[in-house]
Amino acid sequence: MAVLLLQAGPALIDRPQLLGPAQIRQLAAELDVRPTKTLGQNFVHDANTVRRIVTASGVGSDDIVLEVGPGLGSLTLALLDVAGRVIAVEIDPKLAGRLPDTIADHAPAQADSFEVITADAMAVSADELPAAPTALVANLPYNVAVPVLLHLLGEFPSIATSLVMVQAEVADRLAARPGSRVYGVPSVKARYHGTVKRAGAVGRNVFWPEPKVESGLVRVDRTDTHPDDPALRARVFAVIDAAFAQRRKTMRSALAGWAGSAVEAERRLRTAGIDPGIRGERLDVDDFVRLAAVD
Repeated sequence: MAVLLLQAGPALIDRPQLLGPAQIRQLAAELDVRPTKTLGQNFVHDANTVRRIVTASGVGSDDIVLEVGPGLGSLTLALLDVAGRVIAVEIDPKLAGRLPDTIADHAPAQADSFEVITADAMAVSADELPAAPTALVANLPYNVAVPVLLHLLGEFPSIATSLVMVQAEVADRLAARPGSRVYGVPSVKARYHGTVKRAGAVGRNVFWPEPKVESGLVRVDRTDTHPDDPALRARVFAVIDAAFAQRRKTMRSALAGWAGSAVEAERRLRTAGIDPGIRGERLDVDDFVRLAAVD
């Protein structure tokens, strides 16, 4: 009987080998890493989940991906399978120091396409990165997910698409539309940068350690509706903060402190074409942009 020997082609040999539960625990033990709640460390150990995240992100070979909080490298390896380049930002020096070896071991063909920066994602600047990222893909620490996302969207206008994994409730807030019960400051500020939508759910059992909450995927596709002007963005965000600081108040009352008085707030609202008796939860980001531009 003839025996047919099948050999893996170069494309299969060159693909990154993704991490599973055993490899994750082995790496953690090697580094003596004990995931901390302070840094929001919950490591994904399911290959199908990281593949799904990468697919939902839509990144391809032309993309320079910024990954925040790569941890032990689960998502990083899946990104390197499709992206042209991955730049990871990791706050933990121990994890950042091990990542290049993990990539060399599990994705040697992609090692030259990977770089890691030891930095705090809440403060990282464009000057610290070797190239301008075109996409953001990240498993964000739950306790700082919104400020990290907003900082990165504001700091890196080159990011055209973002796919982040956050706590499910935060995902709902980010993707909420005007009038929704959970619509608020995160919803409006995220929409300043582009369209925002839920992109899936992630169960607890794909993480180590297993978190006490469910996770959700959120995708932001940048638009050029609002200018990439830090000064304008700061003015708009100040109005948003004031509008939702006292959520149940009308805009006339809620913006009295911001405008200097309730009378002045009403004048600005009417100039912007906004009913002074409306509440902030009924306004879209375009309304806040018009209001911020009124002198």
